Amino acid sequence: MLILNKTIMKIFKYSYRTNIRALFLCTISFISLFQTTEIWSQKPYEGKVILAVFAHPDDESTVSPILAKYVREGAKVHLVIVTDGRYGTNDYHDHEAGETLVATRKEEMKCAAEKLGVVLTHLDYHDQLRAGEGYDGHMPQAWEMIKELYGIIDKVQPDVLITWGPDGGTTHMDHRLVGASVTQVFLSKDWDKPMSLFFYGTPSENIDNAENKILRGQSSTYLRTKISYSQEDLEKAYSSIQCHYSQMNPDMTQEDYEKGKTSNGMFVYLRKFEGPTKDSNSVFE
Repeated sequence: MLILNKTIMKIFKYSYRTNIRALFLCTISFISLFQTTEIWSQKPYEGKVILAVFAHPDDESTVSPILAKYVREGAKVHLVIVTDGRYGTNDYHDHEAGETLVATRKEEMKCAAEKLGVVLTHLDYHDQLRAGEGYDGHMPQAWEMIKELYGIIDKVQPDVLITWGPDGGTTHMDHRLVGASVTQVFLSKDWDKPMSLFFYGTPSENIDNAENKILRGQSSTYLRTKISYSQEDLEKAYSSIQCHYSQMNPDMTQEDYEKGKTSNGMFVYLRKFEGPTKDSNSVFE
C-alpha cells in the first residue's frame, strides 16, 4: 500500500504538466491493476463457503491446517461440532466424565475455533448419543441430530461439506454416525445450490499397522483430493490444538506436533463423494 501511495503522488505531481483526463484514466487503470494482482490473488476463494462437521471437540484437528488455509484464502469456513465431549477422559489428566468436563470442552472449542478463524456451531448432543440407554435413549438423539444438521446445511448453503468417512478416522462410533448423518442429509434431496461432499481419509500406505490398514485405511485410488497447506497454516493448527488442553499430552511440543502431522507430507487427504451421472438397468454397468 505504501508503494501505491508513493506512485499515486508521483502521478499527481506530473498532473501539472499533462492532460488531467489522461492522468485520471491512467490512475484508475493502475489502481485496478494493483487490486487485481495484490488483493484478489491473495483471496482466491472470496465468497466461497465451507461447512466442516465433526463429532467431538478437537476432532477438527484432523483437518485444521486446511481450515486455516481456506480462511487465509478468503473462504468463509463454518465448523459444526455435534457432541459435548462429556466422556473425553484420558491418561493425561484427572478430569471426570460429566457436566464439568462438558463446560471445559465447550470453552476449549471456542478457543480453538477463534484461533482457526472459523464460525463455530457447537451442538449439545451427548457423546455416544445416549447409546448406553438403548434404543429409546439413542434413537431420538440420532433423529434430532440429523434434522438439526439438515437445518444448518439449509441455512449455511455451503459450496463444500467436509466430514468423517465410513471409517470415522479411528472407527469411533460417534465419528461414523456423524459422517453417515451428514451424508444422509446431503443425499436427502436435490439441493437448490450445488455442493460437494468430501470425506476425510488416511491413505492405507501411510499406516504401518496391518490391522489398522483394514480398520481405517483407504486406497489412494479413492483419496484423489490431496490438499497442501503452508507452514503458517500448520502453526495456526498447532495454536488451535493447544486450546484443547484437557485432551492433549501436556509434554507435547510444537516440534512434536509438526513432526507427527507432517510425517507423510504437508497434506490433508479427502475422498469426494461421486454420485451416478445417468440411469442404469444393471448392477454390472
